[in-house]
Amino acid sequence: MAPFLEVKNLTHVYSAGTPFEHKALDNVSFYLERGEFVGVIGHTGSGKSTLMQHLNGLLKPDSGAVLLDGVDIWSDKKITRQARFRVGLVFQYPEYQLFEETVYKDIAFGPRNMGLPAEEIDRRVREAAGFVGISDAQLASSPFDLSGGQKRRAAIAGVIAMEPELLILDEPTAGLDPAGREDILANIDGYRRAKNATVMMVSHSMNDVARMADRLIVMNRARIAMDGTPREIFTLNHTQELMDMGLDIPELTRVFLRLRRMGLNVPVVYTMEQAVDAMTSLRGGTDHA
Repeated sequence: MAPFLEVKNLTHVYSAGTPFEHKALDNVSFYLERGEFVGVIGHTGSGKSTLMQHLNGLLKPDSGAVLLDGVDIWSDKKITRQARFRVGLVFQYPEYQLFEETVYKDIAFGPRNMGLPAEEIDRRVREAAGFVGISDAQLASSPFDLSGGQKRRAAIAGVIAMEPELLILDEPTAGLDPAGREDILANIDGYRRAKNATVMMVSHSMNDVARMADRLIVMNRARIAMDGTPREIFTLNHTQELMDMGLDIPELTRVFLRLRRMGLNVPVVYTMEQAVDAMTSLRGGTDHA
């Protein structure tokens, strides 16, 4: 059985044949299964955004293919159009793309372009608003009357309302305060669980991807440098390699690495739960001794 989405030997070159030629993706391959939460990390210019824009047909590969349920999304114009609804893409700072008279109309824009009947559009708008915490009163208001965090939620709801099977988000928590970050991440995970959707989240926050993602894809110099679970990526063997790529590591991982250098027998951790377990075990061992 074919994976839900498969990227095969994807290569993309900007300004080919000119002095400004730049290979943004170089023979990239991976697959996604339904229901996964995948974090994508990499330094600026590593190819993350270019990769995301290939997955719903905004960019066409120079070579290689993107397959949805085993079918090349560029094999037919109708399939390309369907891919753009099946794969929803939320750009960084999506609130700047709000433009309608009301929040309701903004969220309804995508479903309306899908040619859905009014009743189905209404259901999707209200359900998407519920996922992100937009109230009925806010649906009737102008998007420009919302706070910054509420605008971000409304913009994400506009993509969720199309009920994408793969939801891609580029730095969805950028610029938000800690409470706003937690709310947005909970909204995204709530949608994933309710719809068994796949989520790909591009982020520079190692703390967020470490605790949210089932799997991490690390981009470096237009290629995939690593692909594995957070436990596999944030290991003692990989931490220096990540930092050499210009990437940070989770704050807890940094703390526990320092504890190891101080001579304490602690594991390398990346979530608060792991840190508590590690310190509890350490204390238990000390007490026992």
